[in-house]
Amino acid sequence: MIDMLVRLYDLPEAVELYRKVEAEGVTLRRPNGYECHILTDWVGTHFSPKWVSEAKVAFSRQPVSAFLATREKEILGFSCYETTMKGYFGPAGVAPSARGMGLGKALLFKALEALREEGYAYAVIGGVGPREFYQKACGAIEIPGSDPGIFGDLLPDPEPS
Repeated sequence: MIDMLVRLYDLPEAVELYRKVEAEGVTLRRPNGYECHILTDWVGTHFSPKWVSEAKVAFSRQPVSAFLATREKEILGFSCYETTMKGYFGPAGVAPSARGMGLGKALLFKALEALREEGYAYAVIGGVGPREFYQKACGAIEIPGSDPGIFGDLLPDPEPS
């Protein structure tokens, strides 16, 4: 899967997107350190073990390099940055029941804005699945020759015993 590049200095404004999400009763925030087990359990339930590992890395940073979308104390989605490599966005995901509300885009922008605030001019979205989403949402462009990129020598997940 190809990597994509985002110009952080040229991000579209996300205020209206955040207002729309908040109008749905959703809170966007960084998780607290004491919520690590809660977020990583949720990621493990909805996504892959590799993403659990990356979410744990987010909690080793200060501030935590992750964001949550919650409603009524329920996690609806998450995004991480700088968990795979410096300047990288991801992983990120939204629960199937919460898709279509704009949460994925809102969580993407929270992470990209955080990277920009930390001094980056560009961000890499590694091993992209939904290319069109990232192209439309933040103007991401494909990085030629980046498939498989840093994910070329991935260890397989262990077989369940």
